Amino acid sequence: MELFKQIKDALFAKHADTKPDIGAEQYEDIRFNIVVIEFSDSVESRSGEIIAEKMRQHEGLNVSYFDEPFSKNFLSLDTRTLFDLIDKGQAILDRTGADVLLWGYREGEKIRINFQNNNQYEKEDNAFVSLMDCFYVPADITGAEQELPEALGNLIYGAVLSTVSPKDKPAGIKKKFLLKKIIDRLSRDNSAKSLSIEYMPYIMNILGIIYLSYAYDRGNDKDYKIVKNLFETALKHQDLIKNPVHLGCIYNHLGQLYDSAGKHTLRRPDAYLKNAIHYYRLAQKYLSKYNYPYDYGCISYKLSGLFFNYWRQKEDIQALRDAVFQLREAEKIYTYALFPEFWANIQGDLAHMLALLGSFSRSEDISELAIACYKNRQKVITEKRDPLAWARIQESIGEIYYRLGKNGSDRALLEEALEYFHDALYIFENMELTEDAKKLTASIAKTGQALNLI
Repeated sequence: MELFKQIKDALFAKHADTKPDIGAEQYEDIRFNIVVIEFSDSVESRSGEIIAEKMRQHEGLNVSYFDEPFSKNFLSLDTRTLFDLIDKGQAILDRTGADVLLWGYREGEKIRINFQNNNQYEKEDNAFVSLMDCFYVPADITGAEQELPEALGNLIYGAVLSTVSPKDKPAGIKKKFLLKKIIDRLSRDNSAKSLSIEYMPYIMNILGIIYLSYAYDRGNDKDYKIVKNLFETALKHQDLIKNPVHLGCIYNHLGQLYDSAGKHTLRRPDAYLKNAIHYYRLAQKYLSKYNYPYDYGCISYKLSGLFFNYWRQKEDIQALRDAVFQLREAEKIYTYALFPEFWANIQGDLAHMLALLGSFSRSEDISELAIACYKNRQKVITEKRDPLAWARIQESIGEIYYRLGKNGSDRALLEEALEYFHDALYIFENMELTEDAKKLTASIAKTGQALNLI
């Protein structure tokens, strides 16, 4: 079946411009480090080596092959060893300094390929690939007697690029430049037409990820429609999907698509927001918190932001409660012990939302929870490590104490507010942040006035 002809004619034909948005010359030295792990295979083959050799032919990559002996049993997704898969991959990422790991595992007559980056579930960084996103290729085409079809090599290359989390803006520009080129190449390549229909949902999912990774922030409705068509084509063939996790990944990417559209376009923000929430929730039915906790937790974190935006637009207090609930779900998975930085971000978001909820509901208990979350954040954001961020947290805590003290005519709480305000003022003055210091001085004066009235 001519799968790529369909894509070329229906989707990519209008994407003929391959000129980079900026000159590529200054980014020639930026290369992404890719490590291909020796594949787990029940028969003797060179699958991993062949794909590593194929990746070395592509622009912008430094590719190495990791073939040190280690047990690969944990690579099976059916043995509930997701934590082993992530932890062992993270150890290799740390050891090799790789931007992306490429895993391979034989499932019957197919090779399943997965992609992993550093802190995959902690930062968005414009990487839309989950470790659970699987790409399948026939096992026999990675044998010594057959050449890997060009289109499959290009798809794997595009997936690798999509998995990269750029370290800085120039790396992000280089990533987009390379994605633009590979999209054009895929639109003109029919070399995978011999693949059977059973590969359709996985091909379409990877194509959707590649295009989304390029187009997510362009604010172009036409781009979003193309991505939507790719993922919906994958869903039309869901009867070919054997493992529910693959279906969950596709729904997750549809959530990411509408999430991105809502952030980067001015048209129909409400519709995009509602669709993002709908598809993220649908994804969580397949990516459950017990079997796939990191995917579930990551989606919960994104849902919290969507519900918060909905509350800001509609002033629906239930949406604010939903935002808090989703953050609490993420907090259970991304713990201080294992994910200190991400946990601190969650605590900061949770504190801000709880402070608002406590103010609107006039609940002292909820406000105290907000203070506890701010103090939790300071376990990571210390005065010595990041004095300005620490001072802003002190200011936020002081504002909650001021509100509680004024509403309850409580001298002790107002005095507590003054202490936190002065801690922040000391930092602002030392850093010569005149406007911040002026604003805080006004808060201190206001708190003093409230004290005088008691």
